[in-house]
Amino acid sequence: MVSRICVLGAFAVVSMVLSVVDGDPVVPALSIFGDSVVDVGNNNNLRTFIKANFLPYGRDYITHAPTGRFCNGKLATDFTAEYLGFSSYPPAYLSKEATGNRILTGVNFASAASGYYDTTAKLYRAVTLTQQLQYYKEWQSKVVNMVGRSKADAIFSGGIHLLSAGSSDFIQNYYINPFLNKRYSPDKFSDILLKSYTSFIQNLYGLGARRIGVTSLPPLGCLPGAITLFGKSGSNGCVTRLDNDTVSFNRKLNTTSENLKASLGGLKLVVFDIYQPLLDLISHPSDTGFFEARKACCGTGIVETSILCNARARGTCSNATGYVFWDGFHPSEAANEILAEALLLQGFQLIS
Repeated sequence: MVSRICVLGAFAVVSMVLSVVDGDPVVPALSIFGDSVVDVGNNNNLRTFIKANFLPYGRDYITHAPTGRFCNGKLATDFTAEYLGFSSYPPAYLSKEATGNRILTGVNFASAASGYYDTTAKLYRAVTLTQQLQYYKEWQSKVVNMVGRSKADAIFSGGIHLLSAGSSDFIQNYYINPFLNKRYSPDKFSDILLKSYTSFIQNLYGLGARRIGVTSLPPLGCLPGAITLFGKSGSNGCVTRLDNDTVSFNRKLNTTSENLKASLGGLKLVVFDIYQPLLDLISHPSDTGFFEARKACCGTGIVETSILCNARARGTCSNATGYVFWDGFHPSEAANEILAEALLLQGFQLIS
């Protein structure tokens, strides 16, 4: 495994390559779609119990206050925004911060519990990926009204669009929904998700987007919450069948993405491998300065997430920097920083 020092060294080289004399961001905008891994507060404004707008979420964030991020601090996309040279993070589209000139450099449409399969989001009253795309159209209209069509088109085509989805479709729907898992095999369900993914990319491309990054599924069977819910009683190991489904999906995601690039002229589409970097952190935590990769920081570290990870959660760790996971399903800020570095190295072609 590549050591943290090597990764940081490689990142430093890339940072120098990306440095801009006048201090402007490398790209004009950063727009984000997807689920709880990248939601920065859209669910705060919804009638859903899938929220993170209370302590201890956000305790280690810049403001030391909860924002709606499912983390103790920054998300991987927050670090990405910093690496790209932005002075602020894309605001949640449904928040009061998404107004005026603030939206010219991109916004965040992600909603916790959303996924490729719109029914997943509907089950939890989250914003479907289809609706996120509609919000993106609204944002485009606002940008056109502010700067004119020519400058707006340059923002849309030059900006980076990031998508994180699929985990909720499996963990919060397929594996616990007999209607789905009795009707479809994991392989068939993956095909359904990838059909939605294809439509999303085609529609985003049709709206002028040319730089798109999509994250693969993480090792679902190694998430603390998944081990507890779907693993063998008394076992602390990763759930093999979940990870096998993940690897199969990721393989199809790569093939589908290659086909999309071949059919859509001028499209820069990168599949970010989040699976291996996170699996490395889980398998060899001490190599990168962590000491706990099986239990999460919040509460007992078993299944806590959202309302189960709260200020009264017993046993929440005092220092999350040594934990790979903050809650049962989401990485800590320290892990997010390492993952963001890995993604930056993989996505160099999006900014070249």
